[in-house]
Amino acid sequence: MQTETNRYDENQIQVLEGLEAVRRRPGMYIGSTDERGLHHCVYEIVDNAVDEALAGFCDHIEVTLNADGSVTVKDNGRGFPVGIHPKIHRPAVEVCLTILHAGGKFGGEGYKVSGGLHGVGASVVNALSRHLQVNVYQNGKIYQQEYERGKVLYDLKTVGETERTGTTIRFWPDVKTGEDPEPGIFETGAFDFDVLRTRFREMAFLNKGIRISIEDHRVEPHLTKEYHYEGGIRSFVEYLNKNKTPLFNPPVYIDGVRDGTAIEVALQWNDGYNEMALAFANNIHTPEGGTHLTGFRTALTRVINDYGRKSGILKANDQNLTGDDVREGLTAIVSVKLTEPQFEGQTKSKLGNSEVRPLVDAMVSETLSSFFEENPQVAKTVLEKCVSAARAREAARKARDATRRKTALESASLPGKLADCSERDPAKCEIFLVEGDSAGGSAKSGRDRHFQAILPLRGKILNVEKTPEHRVLANQEIQAMITAFGGGFGKEFNPEKLRYHRIVCMTDADVDGSHIRILLLTFFYRHFPRLIEDGYVYIAQPPLYKVTKGKTQRYVYSDAQLQALLDELGRDAKPDVQRYKGLGEMSAEQLWETTMDPSRRSMYRVSVKDAIAADEIFTLLMGDQVEPRKEFIEQNAKLVADLDI
Repeated sequence: MQTETNRYDENQIQVLEGLEAVRRRPGMYIGSTDERGLHHCVYEIVDNAVDEALAGFCDHIEVTLNADGSVTVKDNGRGFPVGIHPKIHRPAVEVCLTILHAGGKFGGEGYKVSGGLHGVGASVVNALSRHLQVNVYQNGKIYQQEYERGKVLYDLKTVGETERTGTTIRFWPDVKTGEDPEPGIFETGAFDFDVLRTRFREMAFLNKGIRISIEDHRVEPHLTKEYHYEGGIRSFVEYLNKNKTPLFNPPVYIDGVRDGTAIEVALQWNDGYNEMALAFANNIHTPEGGTHLTGFRTALTRVINDYGRKSGILKANDQNLTGDDVREGLTAIVSVKLTEPQFEGQTKSKLGNSEVRPLVDAMVSETLSSFFEENPQVAKTVLEKCVSAARAREAARKARDATRRKTALESASLPGKLADCSERDPAKCEIFLVEGDSAGGSAKSGRDRHFQAILPLRGKILNVEKTPEHRVLANQEIQAMITAFGGGFGKEFNPEKLRYHRIVCMTDADVDGSHIRILLLTFFYRHFPRLIEDGYVYIAQPPLYKVTKGKTQRYVYSDAQLQALLDELGRDAKPDVQRYKGLGEMSAEQLWETTMDPSRRSMYRVSVKDAIAADEIFTLLMGDQVEPRKEFIEQNAKLVADLDI
């Protein structure tokens, strides 16, 4: 018997009109409704302005974070069309802002190249905005229209005269507040100035000559940044390598058009061990790469092997260099601009156009081969680095084989100093990495043996930023961590085999503890990036002081908190203040209640918002160059006392 609750007939078929589908399923269009999705809305509007720049009609884009929570994006392009659309019978600007898949990016003559492939960017932002206002500067007039949650408030009207052209869009994201009868969309309305300016700097690099500025009017004095690079992606590579030691200068630059596809590549090797290759299609960063990056890497490996054979650096009996060998220490930007890009999803994480791979391959092969022929000393330096990388790779392979042999018996081969937990569900397990036997002893005594494991580390681990992989694998402390984690190492890492889903760095709340923590994070970022990407790495927050007044004990975690507590308690009472020099000074009970008890502790989860910024800071703090690090420390020394970590 059918009831009202399980009936499935024509009444259950819903038809969502206008932009209602976007509001119902926002994640389909902007990825998420958290901070990432919030910023994606700004990118969509700015991408439209950049498309005008690609078409040759715009050279200045201004972004303003307003004090009332709105964002203004202003460009000096042609402006949205304001004429009546022949089919919809409404102004074209209204059509673009209220109808999905309406725009000049579907094979018309409006845009030859566009990052906004799906034609949904502006309309999606409109749908997800509590309020949006558009001003179009065109034909000597200023046209204006406003919308509320995607719905038109009034017809397009003329509000003034002007000599300029372009578009200004101001939108207020629809944030959940609890005060509005509408449920809201976004979990937060707090735009991050640094996240946005990093993206705009990237866009300025990718479009030489364009000027992008951002102002933050939420603070006094206003923050202002402007980006303009005539060198384009060559300047981008130089920027990425600014705290590294390049093997040659300037970067190799490859530029041309093949079958209607514009291809730009800039590359330069440094004396480090890490690759930084960023791929873009129509100004959109494709973090998962795609056919353009594959074509570049294939050509790079082939050209270097061919030159190595021809020059005699690679002997007849030598094996060919692998892709990993030739890309060690490489910094590269691969940017293509094409008329019909095929991305995976609206967030455009990977380029799928099969015809792009051979085009990039051919152009890189021709230009790089000529560069090596014309610069034999540079070519020799690069080849010698690649050959050295191959030797280190073979040594690392042997070290990995030895590690695998050691872990063949699984539990029998776990590090002897590991105090494991009894739980076997990784999602419920956590491992604390602690410095020294003293702290390890307190942690082992104070932990919950059911789900908490303790791995004491002996002092400061190896700085992997300046160390080849085979030496990393030979380090005993690193071997202990790899074995204890259980997921493998490097490219063989498998997160499904991890034994703990919370890996907690628990170091002393002092400068030495901070140094050990950054060494651990450098190791994770360079050799276990998936641990950070998947949210498995945490930082414990042990107290710095214990303040006792009578029978009351309070723990504080920074000097600033200590001063605030002393003011609260009253200095006349002269409370007893104990500073913990290390975790080992705390009893097992104190360590449990302040740092390890899930019901009372505070921990930071480590994440990477921006890979470029992360690479930059790890290179700066842990690399070879002293002066940039010294300058950073001097600039930030005043902040250290106020940090809680």
